[in-house]
Amino acid sequence: MPPTDRLLAFAAMSFLLIVVPGPSVLFVIGRALAQGRRAALTSVLGNTLGAYTLVVAVALGVGTLVERSVLVFTALKLAGAAYLVYLGVKAIRGRRSLPAALTGGGATARGGLRTLGEGFAVGVANPKTIVFFAAVLPQFVDRDQGHVALQMLLLGLVFNAIALASDSVWGLAAATARGWFVRSPDRLALVGGVGGLTMIGLGVTVAATGRKD
Repeated sequence: MPPTDRLLAFAAMSFLLIVVPGPSVLFVIGRALAQGRRAALTSVLGNTLGAYTLVVAVALGVGTLVERSVLVFTALKLAGAAYLVYLGVKAIRGRRSLPAALTGGGATARGGLRTLGEGFAVGVANPKTIVFFAAVLPQFVDRDQGHVALQMLLLGLVFNAIALASDSVWGLAAATARGWFVRSPDRLALVGGVGGLTMIGLGVTVAATGRKD
């Protein structure tokens, strides 16, 4: 168990990082606008699981490799950016089918699992989160107390609990604003396109920013 002062300091730093919209938040907003509340919250859950996978990776030592290797970091960043662009294009191409999707059934479970997987992929490839966990997380571990990996896993739970709450608020707010568009197929198609463009723009931004050393 990390000392209480370190735990609180890490929670505060995590909160400051999370409240600033990044890839995960913008992805959730795009999903909320394109598909609604359920898809947004499922994406949040997927993002959270993806982020915690990064925590486990750092605890096992993979984070050090990512932080030190420009090639590994760049490859992961570009993979995440390409996936965001793919999802954005997919949302734009399917925007005319959104009204039918809202009233249809049968594929809900499979669609939910697919949305969860897409959210996971975005969460695990989030450059901002990768750098934070690789460079910042280890600094809040008290190595004198031992159980370093366990301390990192606990700190990661704190981060993800804050992220889950914050991202859910963003998603619910975006889904609520979407309600006005649902009453018109043309409006819904428009907001689906906007959500897709949001994800494409985010993918381009992720690819163009970050460490270049």
